[in-house]
Amino acid sequence: MIATLPAGLDRTSVERIVREIILKSRTPPSQAAAAERTTPKLVVSISARHCHLTDEHVEKLFGKGRTLTPMKNLYQDGFYAAEETVMLVGPKRKMLPTVRVLGPTRKASQVELAFTDGISLGIDLPVRPSGQIARTPGCVLVGPAGAIELSEGVIRAERHVHMNFADAEHFGVKNGDRMSLVIDGSCSTVFRDLLVRADATSKLEVHIDTDEGNAADLDHATSVELVRQT
Repeated sequence: MIATLPAGLDRTSVERIVREIILKSRTPPSQAAAAERTTPKLVVSISARHCHLTDEHVEKLFGKGRTLTPMKNLYQDGFYAAEETVMLVGPKRKMLPTVRVLGPTRKASQVELAFTDGISLGIDLPVRPSGQIARTPGCVLVGPAGAIELSEGVIRAERHVHMNFADAEHFGVKNGDRMSLVIDGSCSTVFRDLLVRADATSKLEVHIDTDEGNAADLDHATSVELVRQT
């Protein structure tokens, strides 16, 4: 039995449709995915002064059995600003009365400040990647239930960019590489040497501190762009 063509379609049109289907089926999946992929959404966040605490230090500062109380979710899944704050006391009794605690808790307590914070406290802040606190200055943290003295852990966090492995592939970088952040606006600025922190789940987000954000007038920026360094 000879099939008849659907109404409105001639043989030439049918052959063209069949060719398109066959060509599409032969396109390698990786190429098809690359063609469909768009530039990932970039978020640039100003990371204000804050601290990370261990479970033990949470209890010493806020009371036996206490845990952190999430107040606001951060951009990265699973991370949050807690309701709890501490007072930070530096050399010569200079202090910051309200430093936000971020959760979840960590294996080592750490304080992240901007350079201007360090100047006001009398602390010579080293620039370090988060978590690398060996041989860094310490401070005293005071909470409603007690105080702790950190022998080390006060840093200016190195500017960095979080991304997942798919984002890293898009930019042609890997974990530990360096990138530049180009900010256009009234105070156009290029921040070089952002540390790439790539893992399986992170969203694409740059972290700079308040000094850097203010210098670039980030709130009024017209565009932001990540550029691979060569």
